[in-house]
Amino acid sequence: MIKQLILAVAALAASITLAWAQVDVNKADEAALDSVRGLGPAKTKAILEERKKGEFKDWADFEQRVKGVGEKSAIRLSEAGLQVNGKSKDGAPAKANAPAKTTK
Repeated sequence: MIKQLILAVAALAASITLAWAQVDVNKADEAALDSVRGLGPAKTKAILEERKKGEFKDWADFEQRVKGVGEKSAIRLSEAGLQVNGKSKDGAPAKANAPAKTTK
């Protein structure tokens, strides 16, 4: 019984870690990109096609080269865990630092 409980807790911890994982647009495969909230198969394909031409230098380069990704969508993608060269988009609040919602 205790072993099963420990396994369940370990599995839960592993799944939480995966949910908060950061995905670098220059290193991620198709499955990893698809796992980012806001990226679907079409946008993932567009990213991979552009990446064949060369890595994305920064967020501005990413926004310019991937059709349909502008400032607002880039911020949302960054909030969902997407990174360019290991960096989040400037202006995207970090989830860990976001203030807790209060109810009245």
